[in-house]
Amino acid sequence: MDLQSIKNRFAIIGNSPALNHALMVATQVANTDLSVLINGESGVGKEIFSQIIHALSARKHNPFIAVNCGAIPEGTIDSELFGHEKGSFTGAVDSRKGYFETVNGGTIFLDEIGELPVGTQARLLRVLEAGEYIRVGSSKVQKTDVRVIAATNKELIEFTQTGRFREDLYYRLNTVPIRVPSLRDRKEDIPLLFRKFAADFSDRYKGAPIQLDDDARNLLMNYPWPGNVRELKNIAEQISVLSKEKNISAKELQRFLPDHNYNRLPVLVGGKAAVSQQEFANEREILYKLFFDMKKDVNELKKMFFDLLQNPGMAQHIPMYNNNNNDAALTDIKPAGSSNNFSQSNLPVFINQNGNEIHHHEQIEESLSIMDKEKELIIKALKKHKGKRKDASSDLGISERTLYRKLKEYDIEE
Repeated sequence: MDLQSIKNRFAIIGNSPALNHALMVATQVANTDLSVLINGESGVGKEIFSQIIHALSARKHNPFIAVNCGAIPEGTIDSELFGHEKGSFTGAVDSRKGYFETVNGGTIFLDEIGELPVGTQARLLRVLEAGEYIRVGSSKVQKTDVRVIAATNKELIEFTQTGRFREDLYYRLNTVPIRVPSLRDRKEDIPLLFRKFAADFSDRYKGAPIQLDDDARNLLMNYPWPGNVRELKNIAEQISVLSKEKNISAKELQRFLPDHNYNRLPVLVGGKAAVSQQEFANEREILYKLFFDMKKDVNELKKMFFDLLQNPGMAQHIPMYNNNNNDAALTDIKPAGSSNNFSQSNLPVFINQNGNEIHHHEQIEESLSIMDKEKELIIKALKKHKGKRKDASSDLGISERTLYRKLKEYDIEE
């Protein structure tokens, strides 16, 4: 089957080289039993590729099931995938078949594979390598013949380096990788997709389809589309319903495009290459980079004061700091009336608002523990969003299930 026939059958719109390459790989690997790992940002249509692979395979008449690993609680995901025996845990009033048993002979699509707990990853690896699994609460080994297609919007190779994903499972799943391009990497397809969505919504809402002028089309193509095809479809629907004009100008289109801040994550400067957002996909890596920068700053401060102790003449070049809004302000690096000679006893003198000198100085070593900082950020996020886990997890850049695990791990009371 040629690519255009596949596009027509699965309603895929676009002719970009990256999209065509991904489709070509999917068709070539379909008639094998190899495991496939589909990579791509959220909203690019990874599940469509799993359906294409199943529909073109010898298993096409057998069951196909899509499982969102991030939507299943950690305590029940083993039961969902592998089944359980009666009485194996509280609430297990009957025996239950898992997906690997019910889909025997077919294909299982594991979306958000990076959210699988490490224990479940070991069970999945056993299925991939030997076609064997054990129900929760049982000791009997059962056989299954299921093809596994996995998908992720994370960089799993980075997860393997931090212990969040098994390296052996990663390479077992990644037998054939397929990378689905983001919408901003296939700009030439954006007007085609928008026109298709606009036509669909005009039929649904019984109105004339909206059209873009040249400036609006250029604006549409240069918008970064963090939500990819899903976001483009939502924007097309909003304009179809809310816009009074059917010929959309750039100014009118701008009203519907949200203002996203895409530079919130740190980048390396000073001649070094900028770090892409994908390198910060793991929230723990963000903390690593943040704390390394903090440690560097602390070391520089220590070096500065050591240099002052060794070279007192440097003190006169340090700018005075005075802030009337603070309870205490650093007015000079040496006590008033002292000579230019600087010794270890001539530490900074602080003056409070009443004009009294504060001679007591205490050096506090700030904790650079990653776990402490991670716990602190979680507590701040929960406080900011008044205990709402969904909002807090979104603000932290992690899944709600990961946040729940962290709450238990750090014994944080909500």
